[in-house]
Amino acid sequence: MLLKKRFASDELLSMRYLNTRMALTEKETLHYSNLEKGYEGELTFDLLAESLKEEKLIINDLLLEVSNSYFQIDTLVISQGMIHLLEIKNYQGDCYLESDKLYAVNTGREYKNPVYQLKRSATLFRQLLQTLKQNYPVEPSVIFINPEFTLYQAPMDQPIILPTQVNRFLNDLNKSPSKLNEGHRKLAQNLISLHQTKNPFTALPNFQYDQLLKGMYCETCKSMLVVIKKKSLVCGKCGGAEKIERAILRSVGEFKMLFPERKVTTQSIYEWCNTDLSKKTFCRVLKKNFIAVGSTRDTYYE
Repeated sequence: MLLKKRFASDELLSMRYLNTRMALTEKETLHYSNLEKGYEGELTFDLLAESLKEEKLIINDLLLEVSNSYFQIDTLVISQGMIHLLEIKNYQGDCYLESDKLYAVNTGREYKNPVYQLKRSATLFRQLLQTLKQNYPVEPSVIFINPEFTLYQAPMDQPIILPTQVNRFLNDLNKSPSKLNEGHRKLAQNLISLHQTKNPFTALPNFQYDQLLKGMYCETCKSMLVVIKKKSLVCGKCGGAEKIERAILRSVGEFKMLFPERKVTTQSIYEWCNTDLSKKTFCRVLKKNFIAVGSTRDTYYE
């Protein structure tokens, strides 16, 4: 049973928006690419995890805090006698481990060893269970999900699941008898309630409102070459079409995420969208979908 779905993080969404509206540096582009690849890998695993048939509770994307130390869990699987703590990695290409360090074969580039990150998360998670007066055993695993990934010199005593082992890992979970009780469900709800919504690890580029490109763009291909046709936003590049109201609401969500300190007003969204639509159209959409606060020129929407 899936108790907490996975969504693109605020950091990933913000990077998507910024990538469309400003020129990212090489370092920022790499960071954005890694976020996208990581999320893609997690979604790939989620599809495979749907094959789990025995009673299991699945919680995705947990950000927890213990004694002022934050840690993330990509996927948590609660079964009758075990909690599986899973770190999903979507690495691609050939890598090797040497002296507990991870390197790319072709470039020699060193990556963070995900096993270290996993062991830290497992230690903190066990501490959290102690504070909740729970004594479930915890089994951590790093799952390399990309079939195009090869890891040379992988030690057999490390909690590593290679791409060719993922299906077997899930099958083994399925074969383990599991009957859940109210205690399991209460623990799961406790963990979800402890999820932190603000991620202290978020790393966004420095940006100002004035430096970002204004306008509405195609949801599919991100092109700014869009025109208004028959109450739709139509892309001149890929031909994609989106209803005007939906496109405006998408732009409002983007504005609110990038500039949470700014008020959503008819004027602010009109300037942000910078397209061939009247202010009355924006006002109508905002009134329909948000709560108006204030009156006349001071009106803003929540």
